[in-house]
Amino acid sequence: MKKRVMSMLLIAAMALSLLAGCGSESGEADDTKEQKEEQEEETEEPSDVKADPVDQKKVYVTPEWVQSVIDGNQDESENYVILECAWGETADDPAYEEGHIKGAFHMNTDSVESEEFWNIRTPEEIEKLMADYGITKDTTVICYGDTGTNSADDRVAVTLLWAGVENVKCLDGGMEAWTKAGYEAEEGINEPEATAEEFGVTVPAHPEYVLSIEDVKDKLKNDDNFRLVSIRSQAEFTGETSGYGYIDRAGEPKGAIWGHDTDDGSYNKEDGTTVGIDVLEGFLSESDASMENELSFYCGTGWRACIPFLICYENGYTNATLYDGGWFQWQMEDDNEVQVGDPAGDSCEYTTVGKLPTDKAAK
Repeated sequence: MKKRVMSMLLIAAMALSLLAGCGSESGEADDTKEQKEEQEEETEEPSDVKADPVDQKKVYVTPEWVQSVIDGNQDESENYVILECAWGETADDPAYEEGHIKGAFHMNTDSVESEEFWNIRTPEEIEKLMADYGITKDTTVICYGDTGTNSADDRVAVTLLWAGVENVKCLDGGMEAWTKAGYEAEEGINEPEATAEEFGVTVPAHPEYVLSIEDVKDKLKNDDNFRLVSIRSQAEFTGETSGYGYIDRAGEPKGAIWGHDTDDGSYNKEDGTTVGIDVLEGFLSESDASMENELSFYCGTGWRACIPFLICYENGYTNATLYDGGWFQWQMEDDNEVQVGDPAGDSCEYTTVGKLPTDKAAK
């Protein structure tokens, strides 16, 4: 009898032990599940960012608008490409690999301009580049650089518009603005997927956006309403330095006026975003010019001048162009007329390229 009682007690104890064990395992499983759900919530990326739609011709856009495109909340969300624009291949651009906007491809500025004059490449080359990046005329292309003063993205944007892409944007303030706004970046490298689709229009669809050196010479000579606007430093404009280590001569095409420099922050607000048309109007008025003139912007090789062109473009002005060759191409012809000094002062010298000293390269 005693053995039977002891056996029953032993069985009961074992059963309780098993129940306790099962309860512990179940509790641990529940805890693990809850922790996993919390971790997933913590790592979930921002979504459903909403921003007001913008006009097709609006170029400079906010980080919120770009994120809303990524999140699928804009009409542009159905067909877009994001380009991180900088000189060199991806290996030359560590900033891209370290952190870029989700889905962005690196765009080497050498892909859009040739080494001879640093002008926009041939229509055939640009059309192939568009296909390689999966871009047609109907693709919304969002360009950005590292900061608001880096004009690499503006250079690519003008090339895209010239080619015929109908909706081109620049992230105002660049990656710096994106980070300040609290949006995440992804690491690694994204490779674009080429498209077999036709671009959709003959390249360039807008040749009128860009003037050749021959066009500029003709207009300076025959068009009283034409103003050639230098977007360079004052030291470059007055001929103290060429501004470039590979350009030996300094000066400007005869008849040029100064429109301030984008590299010194003149075209950026305190937060790094791009100034409005009112600021450009003020710069022009300093040289007795206005938005009523036919304006062609230029710099050394074409980058800085793209910013005032885009400001005019997004504000609906059709009387603005880019003189693509800039001072680099102008100073290659000995007979081209030049000015050295401020033409508004008394000490401006007028001469020709061939008579300029060759010791003005930037040190």
